[in-house]
Amino acid sequence: MKEPRILVLRAPGTNCDEETEYAFQLAGAATEPMHVNRLLEGAVELDRYQVFVIPGGFTYGDDLGAGKVLANELVLKLGDHLLAFVERGGLVLGICNGFQVLVRAGLLPTATGTQTVSLLPNNSGRFECRWVPLRVAEDSPCIFTQGLGSFELAVAHGEGRLHVPAGAEGSIVPALHYCGPNRTSPEYPDNPNGSYRDIAGLTDSTGRILGLMPHPERFVRRSQHPAWTRRDAPEEAGEGLRFFTNAVQYARGLL
Repeated sequence: MKEPRILVLRAPGTNCDEETEYAFQLAGAATEPMHVNRLLEGAVELDRYQVFVIPGGFTYGDDLGAGKVLANELVLKLGDHLLAFVERGGLVLGICNGFQVLVRAGLLPTATGTQTVSLLPNNSGRFECRWVPLRVAEDSPCIFTQGLGSFELAVAHGEGRLHVPAGAEGSIVPALHYCGPNRTSPEYPDNPNGSYRDIAGLTDSTGRILGLMPHPERFVRRSQHPAWTRRDAPEEAGEGLRFFTNAVQYARGLL
């Protein structure tokens, strides 16, 4: 069976690329790490790939705001190519800093190339690093989250609070929500940043673009959960792996 090709973008400050590659490899895909400079100079064509991924980290030190510099590079030098990639059915995944990039680049909540929402500093005023309970949004079209219900993932961010200005509410398609015990509305720290409508991840209307603050690549093996010896989990894989197997299954249909 032919393996889908996954482009995992790297830039100065990216630090979750190897974990993201490993997750896609476990899911049965061929991954290729790509420095942003090679992509921007035209050395590689996006048409070679079925999935475009921006992993977590702190690209360019987040010196001008989380994901701002990388987003500007993509919009100014690659904007039309990215929009064409989406139009032809490619999948796009942005994790943590990657989500920040997708929002600033105008690929979420809709792929227009113009930013309409923001990810702002956490309400706590500090970096939040913890495991949080999550649930998939009802009636979500997101390809990456199919088959998931309630689960936990790790977060590690300082700017994860989704802000939706008046007039942009109608474009919001939640993929994931932070949730409290028994799927109730969460309070801090279960919602670690104060995000609008407790949203932890956004998708677009097609379900093919996903940006999320939690890190699914950090829970692809059962033993990666801090309470793994005390949890009743019959499967060896962590719930995060489902994001990647779903993407790979869909991407096979593009070959």
